[in-house]
Amino acid sequence: MNNFVTYQVALDLVRALCPIVEQLRTNSSDLANQIERAGTSLVLNLGEGNRRAGKDRRRFFVMAHGSASEIRAGLDVADAWGWAVDAASAKALLDRQLRLLWGLTHPKPSPS
Repeated sequence: MNNFVTYQVALDLVRALCPIVEQLRTNSSDLANQIERAGTSLVLNLGEGNRRAGKDRRRFFVMAHGSASEIRAGLDVADAWGWAVDAASAKALLDRQLRLLWGLTHPKPSPS
């Protein structure tokens, strides 16, 4: 899957989330676990979806998009609670990931 850019960005995002998840464990192990599960789900759904076809493929990409949105929400919650985490690089990767996933889940119609 080395050619699948969205998958590689997802792995980079998980790597960027590792220190954030560890920082969050001091404030909320539940939120840290939720972000960790969402990151794992993101990568696994992209991996499985890349091997599927048609509507089944899109379904996995939609689930991956949901997981990426869940990560964003988790980081927003941490910020709302005032839990200091350095999430700038993770948020930049997350923004890229969400744009890529939007393209996978909302394909442009082919010209007639």
